[in-house]
Amino acid sequence: MTRLTTIFAVGLVILAAIAVVLGHSAAFLMGALQGVTEFLPISSSGHLILLPWLFGWQDPLLNSLTFDVALHIGTLVAVIAYFWSDWMALLNAVPYLARPQQSQPAMMLWMVIIATIPAAIAGVLFQKPIEAYFRSPLQIAVLLAVMGVVIALIDRRSTSDRELPSMTWRDAIWIGLAQTLALMPGVSRSGATMSAGRALRLDRAAAARFSFLLSMPITLAAVVMKLKDLLAMHGNEIVAVVIGIVTSAMVGWLVIDLMIQWIRRIGFGWFAYYRIVMAIVVLGFWYIRG
Repeated sequence: MTRLTTIFAVGLVILAAIAVVLGHSAAFLMGALQGVTEFLPISSSGHLILLPWLFGWQDPLLNSLTFDVALHIGTLVAVIAYFWSDWMALLNAVPYLARPQQSQPAMMLWMVIIATIPAAIAGVLFQKPIEAYFRSPLQIAVLLAVMGVVIALIDRRSTSDRELPSMTWRDAIWIGLAQTLALMPGVSRSGATMSAGRALRLDRAAAARFSFLLSMPITLAAVVMKLKDLLAMHGNEIVAVVIGIVTSAMVGWLVIDLMIQWIRRIGFGWFAYYRIVMAIVVLGFWYIRG
């Protein structure tokens, strides 16, 4: 355990205590859930809808898309901080994007840009209909299970003979198209992009790393689109949002660190099994509640 990991773990305990005292334990739990699920292939948006539903939380803030987007600010900070040196290399490569002979950072920046375009277009065209019609727990359960099977099959059958520098613009397009599916809660952005990478024969570490890098621009765009609603918050809402954001940032950093270290060993199969079990739990609750 590194010193920074220890500091974050202690910080989370203190933050949890503060959240309980201030009456915002639900916001802390939502932030922790976002931090865990954003970088694991199990759907953060789906879980952020399911948690209030399972516990019967009626707070309009906790059940709003604006709060969900606010929590993504925390995981956005986490991915920027963890991959800071990578981002600096990509930014330094901007002046060289048009050169015929490009450096590896310039090529990787092109891959991120190309892979972001499909989801950006889909978000503009379909975000509002999806917000209106794809937030049902039943729909989320189905997508959790279906995508779980897809993740398991692809990870099991894919060969792992390619690393990140071997990516081409065609690979980026396919991964970008896969990312558009994550607009529907229950699919999982990281699950879709990692699985697409695996289907293209990227090894697990390469698929995960590109997925993490790819999360930054699309998350930033979502935050910008909801910025007006975020700035309109006041009083007690701000306290809840701050607790959620800080929690998701610290937990998100820890999860990225864990995934980078362990993904080659554990694979994606366990996450697929979790998705299927979670879908069964949701369907059970749905049936019991009528």
